[in-house]
Amino acid sequence: MAQLRLALAQVNPTVGDLPGNADIVLSSARAAAAAGAHVLALPEMVLTGYPIEDLALRRSFVEASRATLLDVASRLEAEGLGDLLVVAGFLDGAPETEPVLGTPRGAPQNAAGLLHGGHVVGRYAKHHLPNYGVFDEYRYFVPGSSLTVARIHGVDVAVAICEDIWREGGPVAGAREAAAGLLLVINGSPYERNKDDARLDLVRRRAAAAGCTLAYVNMVGGQDELVFDGDSLVVSAEGQVLGRAPQFLESLLVVDLDLPVARKGTPDEATIERVLISEQPLPAYDTKVCPIAAPLDDEAEVYTALVTGLRDYVHKNGFTSVVLGLSGGIDSALTAVVACDALGAANVHGVSMPSGYSSEHSRSDAAELAKRTGLVYSSVPIAPMVDSFLSALALSGLAEENLQARVRGTTLMGLSNQHGHLVLATGNKSELAVGYSTLYGDAVGGFAPLKDVSKTMVWDLARWRNQDAAEHGEIPPVPESSITKEPSAELRPGQRDSDSLPDYHLLDDVLDDYVEMDRGSLDLVAAGFDHELVEKVLRLTDTAEYKRRQYPPGPKISFKAFGRDRRLPITNRWREPAGH
Repeated sequence: MAQLRLALAQVNPTVGDLPGNADIVLSSARAAAAAGAHVLALPEMVLTGYPIEDLALRRSFVEASRATLLDVASRLEAEGLGDLLVVAGFLDGAPETEPVLGTPRGAPQNAAGLLHGGHVVGRYAKHHLPNYGVFDEYRYFVPGSSLTVARIHGVDVAVAICEDIWREGGPVAGAREAAAGLLLVINGSPYERNKDDARLDLVRRRAAAAGCTLAYVNMVGGQDELVFDGDSLVVSAEGQVLGRAPQFLESLLVVDLDLPVARKGTPDEATIERVLISEQPLPAYDTKVCPIAAPLDDEAEVYTALVTGLRDYVHKNGFTSVVLGLSGGIDSALTAVVACDALGAANVHGVSMPSGYSSEHSRSDAAELAKRTGLVYSSVPIAPMVDSFLSALALSGLAEENLQARVRGTTLMGLSNQHGHLVLATGNKSELAVGYSTLYGDAVGGFAPLKDVSKTMVWDLARWRNQDAAEHGEIPPVPESSITKEPSAELRPGQRDSDSLPDYHLLDDVLDDYVEMDRGSLDLVAAGFDHELVEKVLRLTDTAEYKRRQYPPGPKISFKAFGRDRRLPITNRWREPAGH
C-alpha cells in the first residue's frame, strides 16, 4: 500500500469571475500545501463558476478560461506549489473548429485540468452530460470519451466529473478497468432536500463498482436560483466514510489514504490517457484523523440553504442591503429573519405599509418582529396613496384589492431606487402555484427567498428557527402570533386565505403530487383527493403560469422548483381530464 494525503477544497466561486476564482484556487493550494497534502481537488468548473449557461458558447469566454488555467499553473509553480497535483474544473473547447450542425459552437467541454510543475499535465472532459431538471448540458457541451489517470507517488488517480458517477458504467467502469487506486470526482451538485442521503448512497455504490476509494468534492454557495451545499465525501471501496465536510460552509477536507500501489508496466489502452508524475511511493509518515461532519437535520438544512442563496445573490450582484414589506404575517416574518441571518440586521430594511383594512395585530406583530431582530424598521401608511388612485380611477372589488398591493409594490420599488436596496418578494411556493399573488404588487422584487418553500414548510421553518434561538439562549425572532394567526392578505374587511383556497396542509398535499410528481387529475382522485378540490387546484395552477414567469428568482430547495425545473407553456389549452 502507498500513502497519499488528499485535500478537497469546498469553495464558493462566482460565475464569470475568472481572476477571483483563480485566486480561490491559489489560496486553496496554499492551504493544502500547508496541511502537507500531495493532491488537491477543487469543484467542477471552479475557474468559471457553474453553471455558465450561454457563456459556454462565447469564444472569448472559452479562450479566457483556457488562458486562466495556464496562468494558474504558472502561478502555482512561481509560489513553490508546483509539487502539488491540483485538479480543477474549467471550460475547455476548440473555438477555432468549424461549426458542426447539432453540436455547440466551438465544441466547448466541461473539463478538469491537472496542474503540476507549472504545466497543465492532463485534461479530462465530462462524459455524461445531464439534460434534465435544472441542467441543459447537451445545449452547451460536447462529451469526452477517454479516462484520464494520473500516477502520483505510486498511486493511480482517475478523474471524473459529477454526472459521470450518477450513471452506470462509463468512467466508473473505466476506473476499475484501469486498476485505479483512487477515483477523484469533482462536482457542481446543486442542493435539494434529502440529497445528502442520496449522494452518500451513490458514492458508496460507485466506490464499490470502481473497486477503489472514491473522493467527491462539491462546491458551496448560491448562483441565481441554485444553491450548492458542499457535503464533500471520501468513501472506501468497502463503503466506509473516511471523511466528510460540513454542508454550506467553505472548508478544506484533508484525509490520509492508504491506497494500492499502481501496477508496473500497465499496457496502453485507447480509452485511457495516462499521466506519469511520480512512480515511487512516499516514505511512511504519520497520519492525521480526518473529521466526519454530521449532516444537518431537515429544517436546519433547508433554512441554511435559504440563507446561503439569499446572501450570495445579494453580495455577488453588488448589493449591500435589502428592503421588504412587513405585514405581520408568517411569510414576511420568515423572509425578514432569513435576510437578517444572511446579511446582518443593519442591512435589512422592513417597511410596514398599513392600509385601511390592516388589523392592529398586524401592525404590532410587524413592529415586534423588528424589535426582536433589530432590523431597520419604518412605517408608510398607504391609505392616502390608495385614495388618490381611487379618486382618479373607478375601481372596486378585486381591482381595488389589488390596487393596495400594487401601491405597496410601488412604495418598495421607490425605496429601492432611492437607497439602492434589493427588494425581496415574500411569497411562498403554495401561493405562487395557484396564482394567489398580485402582479406588480406583492410579487415585485429582485429575489424571492421563499419561492420554493411551501406554506406548511414556512410554518415549520419559523418554529424551527425560534426553537434554535431558544436553545442558544437568544430571543426567538418570529412573534408567536405571526405563526398562530389565520393567514390573510387583509385587502378587504374580514378577509382570510381560506375564503379563496383550501386549507394549506391539504393544498400542499395536492400540489406536491401535481407539481413535484407530475401526477394527473385521475391519479389524484384515485389517491383519495376530492375531485372538486383537484379540479379547482389544478385549474388555478395551470392558469397561473404567466404570473410565475414574471416572479423573481429564488433558491431551489425541492426536487422540482418553478422556473428552472418546471417549465410549461403560458399559452396552453391543455387541461387535465375531470377526475370523476
